[in-house]
Order: sequence, then C-alpha cells, then structure tokens
Amino acid sequence: MESNKKVLLSGIKPTGKAHIGNYFGALKQWVDFQYDYDTHIFIPTFHALTGNYISRETLKKQEYDLVLDLLGIGIDPEVVTLWRQQDVPEVTELAWIFSCITTIPQLMRAHAFKDAEAKNKDISVGTFNYPLLMAADIVMYDTSVVPVGQDQVQHVEIARELVRKFHQSFGEHVFIEPQELVVKEVAIVPGVDGQKMSKSYNNTIPLFGTDEEIKKAVMSIITDSGSDIPTNVYAIHKLFRSEQELQELYKEKKGKYKDLKESLLTDILDHLIPMRERRAYYESQPEIVAEILKRGAEKAKIKAIQKMQLVRERIGL
Repeated sequence: MESNKKVLLSGIKPTGKAHIGNYFGALKQWVDFQYDYDTHIFIPTFHALTGNYISRETLKKQEYDLVLDLLGIGIDPEVVTLWRQQDVPEVTELAWIFSCITTIPQLMRAHAFKDAEAKNKDISVGTFNYPLLMAADIVMYDTSVVPVGQDQVQHVEIARELVRKFHQSFGEHVFIEPQELVVKEVAIVPGVDGQKMSKSYNNTIPLFGTDEEIKKAVMSIITDSGSDIPTNVYAIHKLFRSEQELQELYKEKKGKYKDLKESLLTDILDHLIPMRERRAYYESQPEIVAEILKRGAEKAKIKAIQKMQLVRERIGL
C-alpha cells in the first residue's frame, strides 16, 4: 500500500562505533520523525569506501553492528524502510549519469573535496564524486525531506541543482527537488576534549559500549580547573537532564568534578537501558535482522528500478 506521507531519507556510514554525538546529533531525530514521514534509512557502504581502507571483515562487522544500533535506538522496522546501499546498485548508475551533466568546477566547490584538499590528502575520485552519489541516493526514492546538520546542507543543494539540470536537459517530472530539514535546536555535541564529538578526533563516548568503556570515556572528559562548573561535563550532561535539575545538582556538587562525572555516567547508563535491551534482542535474532534488511532492500529496489527505467527512457538508453 502506497503511503501519502512525504519521503524522508538519511543514512550513516559504517565507519566505526556509533557514539552519543551521532545519537543526539542525528539518530534521535530519525526516531522522532519516523512516524511523521515515509522514512527511508540506509547504510551507505559505497560511501564508506572513500575513506581509509577498511578490510572486508571489518566493513561487514561495522555494517551489521550499525544495523543493530539503529534497531536498538528505536528505529521501527514495521514503518521504516531500512537497507544497505550495495543492495540497490542502481544508485551508482544514476550517479554516473549525474557525473555526465556536472562540471569539475562544481565539484571542486564541494566541502568534502575542499576539506581533503586543505589537508593535503591524496584525493580519490570517489571522494571527489561523493556529492554525486549522495545526490543519487537522495533523489532515487522521490525524497522530499533530508534531515541534516548545517554543515551538510550543501549536499542537498547539489542534489537540487542536479535535478534542475537533468530536467532542463531531458524533460520535467522525473525527480522531486529535495529540501533539507535542519533541526536548529540540536546543538553540536562536544567530545571528551571539548571539540565536536567525532570518530576522527578520537574523543567519543560510545553509544553501545560496555559500562567500563563508557566510564573510561566519561572520566576522561577534560575539565577546567579554574571553574566551579566543568563546562565540558555540563555540556554533555544537559543532553540527559533538564537544565533546572542540573543547576541544582551542579550547585550542590560545586567544584566536585569526580562526583559530577559519576552523576553523568549514571544518567548515561540509565538512558541506555531500553536501547541496550532492544539491541540485545535483535543481536540474538539474526534471522529477523536479515529479514528486515531483505524487505527494506526489496522495497527500495522496486523504486530504484522504476526510477531508472524512466531515466533511461529520457536520456535515450
């Protein structure tokens, strides 16, 4: 049965363990929005290949762990289309077609390329073409809404530009122009060193780590010895408790950094209890997970095949 809801699409690369920055910065919004939209969530494994080399075994494990993480946080497989990017290879065909109507100067303006260039990295063609594959991911499924952080808005803008250029070249009504959905109240989640929490900075608190791993991360949060309130601890803590509660707690424990870190640790572990239980259930039921991914891939592939038939027709293939 076709849904009358707008399609929302997003994905997260399987390039390491999910952390609380991923959760509060993006994943929680997917859970919150999943019943309001025809929600599509995919694991962008092709995108993962643009970074440092990942062995076959590591990639497969990280991919599967990420699926378990998504189910654990509360993604409902009864309403969400969940699949792995490689199960719908039609997106790579569409990305190639987009590459034929895109100029090099356009891609040179992309943030991913400029960041890599600034770091004097050897830039792969995959990194250079990254926005084209992302655009194909977005428009293939008639996506209307893409939840992104402010730093990702450009990718949605590029997708819109490609839709317009394709329509100008080959005729209208093939794709929908996607719109970004920036959740403004979501702040940048700080890592244990005060910078943005990121795997690349090695400053994360794992979302589904062991108690000991989470404790080690929390107790390593850098504090300012010249302040009564440890800023970095407080910034993370307010994700788990109201500011009013925290003001009372931090006033009572003024200057007691260890006590405040232990309080944060308790709140994190309490918050994770239902997520851990769901994740453990799916981890113990691999056949259910396999069926969820199979069903999601079949649904996504039907849409992709139909879309590519229309695309090929328009361009004369």
